[in-house]
Amino acid sequence: MGLGVGIVGLPNIGKSTTFNALTKAQNAQSENYPFCTIEPNKAVVPVPDPRLSELAKIVNPERLQYSTVDFVDIAGLVKGASKGEGLGNKFLSNIREVEVILHMVRCFVDENVVHVEGDVNPLRDIEIIETELILADVEQLDKKIDKLNRQAKFDKAAKATLEIALELKAHLDELQPVSNFAKKEDDLFIELNKELRFLSGKAIIYGANVDEDSLLEDNELVKIVKQHAQEVGAEVITLCAKIEEELVTLEEEEAAEFLADLGVEESGLNKIIHTAFAKLNLISYFTAGVKEVRAWTINKGWKAPKAASVIHNDFEKGFIRAEVISYEDFIACHGENGAKEAGKMRLEGKDYVVQDGDVMHFRFNV
Repeated sequence: MGLGVGIVGLPNIGKSTTFNALTKAQNAQSENYPFCTIEPNKAVVPVPDPRLSELAKIVNPERLQYSTVDFVDIAGLVKGASKGEGLGNKFLSNIREVEVILHMVRCFVDENVVHVEGDVNPLRDIEIIETELILADVEQLDKKIDKLNRQAKFDKAAKATLEIALELKAHLDELQPVSNFAKKEDDLFIELNKELRFLSGKAIIYGANVDEDSLLEDNELVKIVKQHAQEVGAEVITLCAKIEEELVTLEEEEAAEFLADLGVEESGLNKIIHTAFAKLNLISYFTAGVKEVRAWTINKGWKAPKAASVIHNDFEKGFIRAEVISYEDFIACHGENGAKEAGKMRLEGKDYVVQDGDVMHFRFNV
């Protein structure tokens, strides 16, 4: 699916290192100087899901196929980016294409790693980036308001949209993000947002990049980020980008052992991927055959015919019914035949809302 997560932050705070680890491909430069990422790097990242391995133990397929999330590493922004400073608006437009923002924040002190602002101050850094997003939204909205002013003279619908656009403009001029605009649920705002894809209205995950010593116990810088995140209703994931990059070079068992030695249960990257998947409002259902055990990515709330369309459009067009076994029942009954015998397979029609972890087989006719 085309939904994506954009990794943003000031230059030189660990974005590209995090991206390298996420993709397991060292194709995003990570150097000790600003603006080393010139073009946005894009990657499709598998969503770790131990349920696939458990299904495979029963089905013994030729291959496994995981759900995925698209990540985009966007060049470091600086103060004034909305006015073209640094590498400017080009990268703000890249952010516009994603649905969720992973905002990386430096939460470690290291004199050997330069900071574009001269010192480490996570709240200031967050404010710089988020102010640039707001200012970019103002610029975009101003152009729309100019157009609506011309249209409103003879178009009632444009006049109504202009009114809410002006309200939003006043809100943004106070350096308040779109995310806390009072009329976010208004249909006119929703249409405006679909067109302009406001940067400051996107869901945010903060990635607190720490040194190894702060993985188990939050340092003061992380506590500051968490306090801010709580105030704005965002989540924080603490990770050490350097360690994460090392982890991806290890075999699965070695990586697990390495994490255990550090006293960490799950890697920060896995937490980021799972959190991003949820923020994008995505879930997985499974198909389980001898050729392939596969997780299929759909939006939460999709009904069976729409869910079937991600396999093939014909499945939706000619949908008859779905044979459904919950993941728990599939495992407990040791597979499809056992689930049938135990009466755990259900036949569901067009109105069935697919649940995360459903093991499904579609019947269709075209």
